[in-house]
Amino acid sequence: MKQDKLKIPSFTSYQKFIIVLLAILQFTIILDFIIISPLGDILMKSLDMSTANFGITVSAYAFSAGASGLLAAGFADKFDRKKLLVFFYTGFILGTVFCALATNYWTMLSARIVTGLFGGVIGSVSLAIVTDLFVIEQRGRVMGFIQMAFATSQILGIPIGLYCANHWGWHSSFLMIAVLGLITLMSVVIKMKPVNKHLELQSDKSPFLHLWHTLSNKNYQIGFTAIAFLSVGGFMLQPFGSAYLINNIGIPQADLPTVYFFTGLSVLFIMPLVGKLSDKVSKVRLFGAGSLISIVTILIYTNLHAIPLWEVILINMVMFMGVMSRMIPATTLNTGIPEMKDRGAYMAITSSLQQIAGGIAAVSAGYIVVQQTKTSPLEHYDTLGYVIAAVTLISIYLVSRVDKLVQQKKPNGAEVAAEAIASH
Repeated sequence: MKQDKLKIPSFTSYQKFIIVLLAILQFTIILDFIIISPLGDILMKSLDMSTANFGITVSAYAFSAGASGLLAAGFADKFDRKKLLVFFYTGFILGTVFCALATNYWTMLSARIVTGLFGGVIGSVSLAIVTDLFVIEQRGRVMGFIQMAFATSQILGIPIGLYCANHWGWHSSFLMIAVLGLITLMSVVIKMKPVNKHLELQSDKSPFLHLWHTLSNKNYQIGFTAIAFLSVGGFMLQPFGSAYLINNIGIPQADLPTVYFFTGLSVLFIMPLVGKLSDKVSKVRLFGAGSLISIVTILIYTNLHAIPLWEVILINMVMFMGVMSRMIPATTLNTGIPEMKDRGAYMAITSSLQQIAGGIAAVSAGYIVVQQTKTSPLEHYDTLGYVIAAVTLISIYLVSRVDKLVQQKKPNGAEVAAEAIASH
């Protein structure tokens, strides 16, 4: 037991602050992205979008985020991570304000591109900060708390956002996110310490050479592929969630906050549990269990007809518990692959490929799903379920390969991260 305690040091007060701060920051990023789905039916009708247009609008964020992440990857390990976080988060807030000011399809599309250019890099910077400040034996719990931002956005963010949209117009939902983002930005500027220990380990003088060395690393390529496949399911299923609930299952617009609230509540319950389990049991087995649950429930969900509200809520709760049970162990394992000197670039590239893969998935979903009129049921939504199930099976294999790589380098990775913690 004493030996275990030495390997897994308790969180310091500053580390706890960082966890809370990054969780709130992730809350704003996630809410900005997923609010598009519950607002989807309103936006398609208000801005006169087809399903294909809406799929492109959703994917625009992903593609621009992916492009900016690749461009920033070479520079990600060349600067203090705090400074990078402040720069990109400021741009994200401005992009969100532009979304609130959009008046038609083209201005919304442009605003989502701007938001993605900045917002897409923030997740990778946050992960690099977590990897620098916490040993891998701690990261499951850290990821569990940070991933709770997704659940909180479901429980609080989406219902509040929909309330604002129903009372003051959909523009107010984005303004709400921007205001919260500004408060969070001030906390980062004032309270966060510099995160710059990685600067002492840099060997590549050219950012582009550093990017190339990271991209060409064969072990890193396995992690890139695994995370890219992991993102496909969510991006395919999410964009048309509200339109599917309203037009296919017959859930009234006014009941959508209830669906999202209970779905988020289930995720909020499962996140800390999965985070703790991820630090104690095999991460790859935990990922496999979550994957099987998500496959079964997604296939059920995408083949639903009109059913009572409570049944929709129950299926959603189980489905998202399965989906989120995959994210924590997979993300935690992925942080164990890169060396400290490459973490910023690795996380940026991972985030970029994840966004690009998700963008392709969202566009594909927009062409797979068809809606004849603005109020008619979505057609071929069940096809999405079958595609997602196949991709999920492939991701199980890829994550198992990531696990093998992490087990091979785990001692060295833990020692490096422990030194980073000691320096703080």
